[in-house]
Amino acid sequence: MRVLFLAHRFPYPPNRGDKIRAFNVIRHMTEARGDQVTVASLVRTREEGAAAEGIREHCADVIIERVHQPMAVLRMLRRLPTKEPSSMGFFYSPRLADRIRQRILSTHFDLIFVFCSSVAQYVRHVRDVPKILDFADMDSQKWLAYGQESRFPLAAGYFIEGLKLQLEEAALARDFDCATVTTPAELRTLEGLNAGTYTDWFPNGVDTEYFSPPPEGPEPDSICFVGRMDYFPNQQAMQWFADAVLPLIQKERPNTTLTIVGAEPSRAVKQLGTRRGIIVTGSVPDVRPYLGRATVSVAPLSIARGTQNKILEAMAMGVPTVASRISAGGVDATLGEHILAATKAEEYAEEILSVLKDPERRRALSVAARARMCSHHSWPAAMGRLDAIIDRCVASGE
Repeated sequence: MRVLFLAHRFPYPPNRGDKIRAFNVIRHMTEARGDQVTVASLVRTREEGAAAEGIREHCADVIIERVHQPMAVLRMLRRLPTKEPSSMGFFYSPRLADRIRQRILSTHFDLIFVFCSSVAQYVRHVRDVPKILDFADMDSQKWLAYGQESRFPLAAGYFIEGLKLQLEEAALARDFDCATVTTPAELRTLEGLNAGTYTDWFPNGVDTEYFSPPPEGPEPDSICFVGRMDYFPNQQAMQWFADAVLPLIQKERPNTTLTIVGAEPSRAVKQLGTRRGIIVTGSVPDVRPYLGRATVSVAPLSIARGTQNKILEAMAMGVPTVASRISAGGVDATLGEHILAATKAEEYAEEILSVLKDPERRRALSVAARARMCSHHSWPAAMGRLDAIIDRCVASGE
């Protein structure tokens, strides 16, 4: 098949959660299915554009357009007094729209696959090609959650954007032959839009060979968090954990350390590194050495949609993980057997201490977590579900 694949961020290099999902779909289409995939997306800088060229060995053709940040912000601001979500403006490029339109006119595509609702605008009115919109996560719910976690006037802005995007998601779903998400929980949200479109889900995967348990054991009393630190939910999670949870743990085990691993830490996150037992690494070439040395991994996010790749990677490496209940809900795993969950600071401290104090409990959780990732969150398993979705969508359009 000839496939046009659109993504809101260029899916190469696959170094963050959304890019990892998009890249693995592209690679599967090309290598496993034998499809001829044309990838179309935006870059923000020359450096990002140069790095994006690396995807050419994984697809048939590439359409890259650069959008400059000031213009993207202006397009967002123009949409503030309208019914259109401002986030749509951030991912819009007239030049990319024109190139996509011309490519569709000159090429017979058998399928259009859109990753993320923000770029569905480029092909929403195409009617003679089967189309799949992979929402991945329902972004409207994330904006609404930002509104609940923020103060006025930001809270009002986030809430309005969330409501506008929720209406837009329903309209976009109606414009596509199929809409997908990452988890059954996200699917329930999507179905609640009552768009009348065929809906389904396929999970995020993890490379269980790349993320595998290290031969050496963990360092004692070590906690690790992995995630981009220019992302508000990660910043919020680490600030709260450092303030409310870590002191409770260090009261019983004074030598406990917390290592925060992730690119672009904010000033507030960097300041956490001045506290006793906290290390802030900034960007690292490989997160595996840090995860491999950890006794426990944590993901205490209060704002989380879909599946957190940081959890899948830690579990694949056999690192017991304690997550918020909303984060743990995005993983196909059993609480207490494969992953631990908590809500209050005291609950986090209790679960983490139970692992720090008991090597046998850690070993059992490690083995179970790794096995679950291999059986339920490998990329081949995820792509198997996607294949069935694609086949149904294309067959319905014939």
